[in-house]
Amino acid sequence: MRINLTKKEIINSIYMQLGFSKKISENLLEDFLSIIIEEIIKKKEVKISNFGTFILRNKKSRIGRNPKTLEKKIIVDRNVILFRPSKQLKNYINKNDAD
Repeated sequence: MRINLTKKEIINSIYMQLGFSKKISENLLEDFLSIIIEEIIKKKEVKISNFGTFILRNKKSRIGRNPKTLEKKIIVDRNVILFRPSKQLKNYINKNDAD
């Protein structure tokens, strides 16, 4: 079962924990996300201490195949974002699994 974390839930969490209005909480989240996106585009890599690193990587074009129809198609080159969690984040997650 897949459960998604929505922007609305994050905004409500900021509102409840920090006491900012919902509008300020929404602006805070939007500004934070836009800063990360802009930096990824500019520098190709964004590292957030104790959390992880976002890396922009170019994937070359290749020939792919539709598994149902077996039709071959060219998958064009594109940029993808990779996330590599920090050691601290990995340790925190594994520590909580052990409990």
